[in-house]
Amino acid sequence: MAEAQVVCRQLHFPGANAVVFGKNYGKVSGPIWLDDLSCQGTESYLSKCAFTSWGATDCSHKEDVGVICETSNSNLTKSDSLHSLDHSISLSDERGQIFDSSNGCDFLILVQSASENVQDDGTQEVVETPICAHKHILSQFPLFNASEGINNITVNVSQSCQPHVTTFIRYIYTRKAEIAFSSVQCLHWLAYTFGVEELMEDTGRLFSKILPEDASFQTQVSLYKYAVDTGDFVLEENCLKYLAWNYQNLTMSPAWTHISIQLLGSLLLRSDLVVPDEYVLLQTVESWIKEKGNSTPLDTQHDLLSRIRFPMIPAEALYDLEFNSSLYSSHKNLYQENLLEAYQFNILLFSNLKSNPKFSTENDHYQTRIYTAKPWSTVITATITPLLDYWYDNHYGQIQTQLDVPIHYSLMFKNNRIRWGVNIEKPTRMFKPRLEVQLIPCGKAVSRRTPPEPTHPVS
Repeated sequence: MAEAQVVCRQLHFPGANAVVFGKNYGKVSGPIWLDDLSCQGTESYLSKCAFTSWGATDCSHKEDVGVICETSNSNLTKSDSLHSLDHSISLSDERGQIFDSSNGCDFLILVQSASENVQDDGTQEVVETPICAHKHILSQFPLFNASEGINNITVNVSQSCQPHVTTFIRYIYTRKAEIAFSSVQCLHWLAYTFGVEELMEDTGRLFSKILPEDASFQTQVSLYKYAVDTGDFVLEENCLKYLAWNYQNLTMSPAWTHISIQLLGSLLLRSDLVVPDEYVLLQTVESWIKEKGNSTPLDTQHDLLSRIRFPMIPAEALYDLEFNSSLYSSHKNLYQENLLEAYQFNILLFSNLKSNPKFSTENDHYQTRIYTAKPWSTVITATITPLLDYWYDNHYGQIQTQLDVPIHYSLMFKNNRIRWGVNIEKPTRMFKPRLEVQLIPCGKAVSRRTPPEPTHPVS
């Protein structure tokens, strides 16, 4: 598999999925140029791997194999550029040489993976790769169990992960690695399995570069599940943030109807969820529940619907909700209670609301999300982008726009309006700023100017 990774990379594929032996593809003809080939799996070309010499071989075409490469949408990313991790500090390069030479090694790591080849007895063929290591080095990580009296360990991995185990073990020696996107999940899983926390954090950060590449959202959803399974809270939060910021696209993607209850519930708790308004959010949740049919228990439906912030639903939509909601009859009490709460929010003064012992300003129901429908948002059209580039290079000054909104989300203040001015000032040439203005029910604004984050679209 290490050599297969290089074959596929040389052919501009992200990586290798499998090696299939000649009986599946038949023999080929012609000269055999490379023999005794030994690749690490990270080389760009086969000719950069170790081999005897050009054309020197004792092989025959009975040993021919086929390589199945990953396509651009079958794994995590379309590109496979290398990222350097270096935490070696004062560690000697000789530690890497010790690992490469295997001199004095006293602990065998047997890496096993099931191939796609089926043996004569109908079982899958198991590919084994031995890695010789040193107990003294591995003893820093107790999960290797490299204690006295134990001389070996078996590690079961997927076939696509197998060639990257050597990179992982070498990192333990050197604290350095060249990581490709096609190897990042494998290395993250190995770091999680054996408690190598520093590598787990570093590879976890690389996932953020992968998130925008899959328009089907299958990768982002599967990475969220993987993050929950491995207990990586940073990766879990990055996945949730990306899905929250791109919620509308998620609801129109093939992955939408397959997301877990846990994922949908976590998204509904977030105030950075980007939606046109709260009523649109309610409609997406109702459609998800209807799509699932009887597979979603009533108490689970109730829990999801209770996370909708009914007081934030536009007042115009509240009256028709009873007639337009597909789940109103199934959860009548929940809808009626929340509609009452919403009506009170829209027609009562704050002093009256405070007198109700059930009212709390800390209740999430009275917190807004990021609403993109009018009147709470305005858009600077994308057609200004070329002008912006020209403007940044040739002008000093500001680009200005205005936003006219009610002073409060309550219907009582619909005609009491305030105008917000947004000024985009020309900064230094170091970076172009992103200016965010968020309006919240009490009529205050929070503004923040930060360098842009190119891996995430900005609403």
